[in-house]
Amino acid sequence: MSKEILHITNGSVLTEYLRELDFKDEILTWQEMLCEGPTIPKIDSVAFFELRSEFLKDYYDIEVDEDELQKELSKLDNASRYDEIHLWFEYDLFCHINLLGVLNLLHQKEIRKPLYLICSGRVEGEKNLKGLGELTQTQLLDHYDKRIKLNNEDIELAITLWRTYCGKDHNILKPYIVKESSFKYMSSCLKAHLKRFPHQKSGLSVLEDNILRLVRDNDIKSRHHLLGYSLNYQGYYGFGDTQHRRLIDKLSIFFEEDENSLKLNRKGHEALLRQHNFATEVNNNMTYGGVKRLEFQFSVDQNKLIKTILHVD
Repeated sequence: MSKEILHITNGSVLTEYLRELDFKDEILTWQEMLCEGPTIPKIDSVAFFELRSEFLKDYYDIEVDEDELQKELSKLDNASRYDEIHLWFEYDLFCHINLLGVLNLLHQKEIRKPLYLICSGRVEGEKNLKGLGELTQTQLLDHYDKRIKLNNEDIELAITLWRTYCGKDHNILKPYIVKESSFKYMSSCLKAHLKRFPHQKSGLSVLEDNILRLVRDNDIKSRHHLLGYSLNYQGYYGFGDTQHRRLIDKLSIFFEEDENSLKLNRKGHEALLRQHNFATEVNNNMTYGGVKRLEFQFSVDQNKLIKTILHVD
């Protein structure tokens, strides 16, 4: 007798790919970006959906289709019919925080089924890390054959990390950077997350700093041209077009632009030399879970987040 499996994917692109590969099982497509915006621990709640809908509308002008969302999530309402749940998420921060959210939702709904993780990243013979949708059919099916069963410690870790992410002190995440688990890329993602906060000297995150370096070191023609570079050279973040456009727009105070070129202005060079803290000027006050970005800075010397001191003239 064949097993009944629920697949939870990281987006519609992968869902379509699995259908092309003749996966017949039920698929729940997860369409969120929990790495940005406010979150609260209880995902399965009206308060959570209202909070997220308001954020997505205010920051990205995204209207949440509540009917479609509820239709997808309703696949969890009769979870007793499934023998296993397979989770398809990638190596990056974007996917990992969504994965934490999904695991917590399953916990909150008291769904106790064997959980298996299919996570892409390093691929033998490939130089760059790969997303699931970038894998060949053979590579994707090989990843599936080598799926990892999550144990109780893995699930408890995910619950702890989610609650911490929704909390007010993200330095509590630091000890988990060195904790071994079935989440082989979690350490890199947690490090990347802490460096999303402003650098103590420049006021820029690692990703913002990287975008300015791309402008300095390459012949960039336009913001759209820069978008391509920033997507390709973002390391463990995994952000999409919409998120990068917002970052580039915020960083425009550092650019000189004309019809055929985009270069750093004096402020841009000063920011890379860390001669001045530009956090307030950039004003990227995104919320990460339970914390507003500008309330903290990342201290390289102390290797942790420190409270921002607001100077009042």
